[in-house]
Amino acid sequence: MGANFGIAGLDWQQRVNWDRLRKYRTERAREMMKKHGLGALLCMYDENVRYITGTLTPGWNRLKPGLRYAMLCGDGDPVLFEQGDLGFQIERHAPWLPKENVRHSFAWIKGAAGPASTQQVTKFTNAIIEEMQRHGVAGEKLGVDFIDINMIGIFKDKNITWVDGMTPMMEARAVKNVDEQECMRIVGAIGDATHWECMKFLRPGITENQVTAHLMKYLYNIPGMEDVEDVIVSSGPNTWPNWRNFSDRIIQPGDIVFMDLAALTWNGYKSCYYRTYCVGKEPSQEQKDTYAEALKWLYDSIEAVKVGTTTREIALKWPSAMETWGYEDEDQAAANLWGHGLGLAQYDQPVISRIWSLDHPVEIKEGMTFALETQHGKRFRYGVRIEEMLIVHKDSIEIVSNFPVKQMTVVDPLPGYGDHVK
Repeated sequence: MGANFGIAGLDWQQRVNWDRLRKYRTERAREMMKKHGLGALLCMYDENVRYITGTLTPGWNRLKPGLRYAMLCGDGDPVLFEQGDLGFQIERHAPWLPKENVRHSFAWIKGAAGPASTQQVTKFTNAIIEEMQRHGVAGEKLGVDFIDINMIGIFKDKNITWVDGMTPMMEARAVKNVDEQECMRIVGAIGDATHWECMKFLRPGITENQVTAHLMKYLYNIPGMEDVEDVIVSSGPNTWPNWRNFSDRIIQPGDIVFMDLAALTWNGYKSCYYRTYCVGKEPSQEQKDTYAEALKWLYDSIEAVKVGTTTREIALKWPSAMETWGYEDEDQAAANLWGHGLGLAQYDQPVISRIWSLDHPVEIKEGMTFALETQHGKRFRYGVRIEEMLIVHKDSIEIVSNFPVKQMTVVDPLPGYGDHVK
């Protein structure tokens, strides 16, 4: 179906309803918190802080749990512990958070504070206890999505009963409401446009990193684009095994190239979106056959997706790594034949792989959004990789990645040119 609306807000058309989205996410987290018997949740990972508070983690704060964090206690509004004095900006930016619920954080930066870490974690823990007392859940279980050695000791001293809080948050984030689904359609549309831009820019003689740089610039010019985690561009021998990176390798006539948007982030929502190109000439029949096989694996797995099935039924559509590539076990092919949830994180539930899905299946639910991806190739010669992003509806599957996929995209072809390249 594709994106229904544009990316700006208008007075005459209901688009993504951000207020409804924020309320859904907070109450969904609360529902899972109570389902797991928790009195409160302490969220330190960026995606979980955003999910319950609707606030943005600045780039330099990411992957540094403790610089900013949030709590959800009982039936109360979320409490945000913001880094330094940024809370004054939050009061201006996020009026949905009560002013008294925006506090400053007590950071120890994963132990980088050295001997001061004990002092900082003590202040951190006292503030957690204070909020649990204020919301009437003191003494109840505290779910945490991150723990370190400093927290373990002081939580024990302060008699805090801490348990797994990541599982409830994963379960909450797995099912998206209508507004989150529209965000994913917009992410797909941006991905479509970026692959088109890639197709126009690709040509023999440029380097992988030049393609990455061009697409980064293209993406950051789009309103609402807050982060581009990675633009993977691999060519020739770099495509198999897929090293999931880019370099200054010069793209040559006849090279297979694939590009992955992993992950553009539009208003928090992330992509993962591969397509494969052949640059300067038509692919060989062997390469076409390899692509066709990977495409069949992909669409066989997509056809297995429906509400009520499990990740086992999807993973069974993919071949064994031992039989296909002669690998020691499925773990050696981790991420080659793969599925993973998409949302505020690039790894929401479900995550699908023959490594674990055959023995530990997860039910597919209405409202899940995830990517399925497959690859195949000849070692150090060429590889192909393709991926689709989809939304699970009650009676159907909606693919939101719409750049052509049925055959490899040939760019800058000159008939007969490069036929000597094997």
